[in-house]
Amino acid sequence: MSPRLTARVWIDAYLRRLSLMNIPAYIIHKGDATAGVVMVKLATLDGKATCYQRSYDLMSGKRAWVVLAEGDEAAVDAAITRQREFDRDLWVIEVEDREGRHLLDEEGLA
Repeated sequence: MSPRLTARVWIDAYLRRLSLMNIPAYIIHKGDATAGVVMVKLATLDGKATCYQRSYDLMSGKRAWVVLAEGDEAAVDAAITRQREFDRDLWVIEVEDREGRHLLDEEGLA
């Protein structure tokens, strides 16, 4: 996410991009529209999930999506709940795709 983009603008663009690929996605927790951190939960609809969070790559200094939690969907949900306890401004987007597509590796989404 570019520093110039608000969280809400980035989320709207991300949801639109997912929609164009027929990948269902939902906002499951709304955070601060201008400065909230965004997490993306990918549910593969088989009881498994992965939660991605944006972080800085210390080697390159660039932003990158890193795995916060993965495995059993209930455990991933618990990790997200713990994060929300620390950060009430946190946005959580849930993506549902059996193929595991989240598009976070596409240009413009880091």
